Amino acid sequence: MDRPKLEVADVFRRYGEAYRQNHGASMSAEERRVMAAIEVCRTAILGGHLERCDQCDYKRNCFNSCRDRHCPKCQSLARAQWIEHRQAELLDCPYFHVVFTVPEEIAAIAYQNKEVVYDILFHATAETLKTIAADPKHLGAEIGFFAVLHSWGQNLMFRPHLHCVVPGGGLSADGQRWVRCRARFFLSVRVLSRLFRRLFLERIEKAFNSGKLQFFASLEFLRDPYAFAARIASAKESEWVVYAKRPFAGPQQVLDYVGRYTHRVAISNNRLVDIENGRVQFHWKDYRDNSQIKVMDLEADEFIRRFLLHVLPEGFQRIRYYGFLANRDRRKKLALCRQLLGMQTLSQTTSVKDYRERYQELTGRSLTLCPRCQRGQMVIVESLPPALCRVPVPVDSS
Repeated sequence: MDRPKLEVADVFRRYGEAYRQNHGASMSAEERRVMAAIEVCRTAILGGHLERCDQCDYKRNCFNSCRDRHCPKCQSLARAQWIEHRQAELLDCPYFHVVFTVPEEIAAIAYQNKEVVYDILFHATAETLKTIAADPKHLGAEIGFFAVLHSWGQNLMFRPHLHCVVPGGGLSADGQRWVRCRARFFLSVRVLSRLFRRLFLERIEKAFNSGKLQFFASLEFLRDPYAFAARIASAKESEWVVYAKRPFAGPQQVLDYVGRYTHRVAISNNRLVDIENGRVQFHWKDYRDNSQIKVMDLEADEFIRRFLLHVLPEGFQRIRYYGFLANRDRRKKLALCRQLLGMQTLSQTTSVKDYRERYQELTGRSLTLCPRCQRGQMVIVESLPPALCRVPVPVDSS
């Protein structure tokens, strides 16, 4: 795939300073850090190295990446590595994709209390799936799954939801057999929705009563217990959206599909159309209009605001594992699942490879092949020190 002509970094470099001047007082330290990291990603500011082709002497500068998990340019290798690790966990059974979404009145609370409400979203979702699956009236098994947090829609507005990928079955209570779900049907989304709503609202009321929620600006009125109770009562009356997509065609399709979700950021660079005259245009899919691809035109200030809506709290884990995929018992229980499904035992092999080798294996694209002659290999001949060390290198905590 050719490199996009426009990048989110270009928007930040061109319009970011004006945004900081207009909104600096309301920006969090994390939002400032993310903007700064994306602006300098793969520039001389972060340093890098000089490469030369061993056949035609073509030279190029390769600057270091910011490694920020919000950066559209820094997710390809991380995503490919994640897929490689999950490959060994695939089971020979159908897989289902279940999505849990909170209603708009709760999303507003979530934006001002991201860490608290996101945690509630994960816990309520996990408890819902595990409880209904364990019920003999539905499946009667211990399931395993992972959940990925997204907070955006195609138009970049704030819409918190979890994507859960679940094998179509689980371990019996005594661990002696694999319990299969019905063909092309996992669990009742209506039952899931009702329990999810109850568990989520119970947890958020508890968080309010213990003083963990904060409200300001347009939501300041929710500090009043009666106003908050009214908001919760309204949420109890609304239908909460839980939906299960069609089952995957096979286990491998799970990784090909979900791999596009795990390390995705709010908007990819290849969706950008134009960033001239103080405006940003980008492609988006309008699901309410037969999924037509349209062009959204926003002021640059509004585009940056929407992008920053989705900055995660520092250190927040946006991919989590549950049931027999929980980190504590994963290896042991996966081995049992494979045995009960009659699958071959995996051999444990480890190897240390250069990141360029790993990138080519995992993505099919070479970082070392000369782009000019297409024969030679690019060899590092010189280290390029950082031009200005003003941006801390973040750690991806996905």
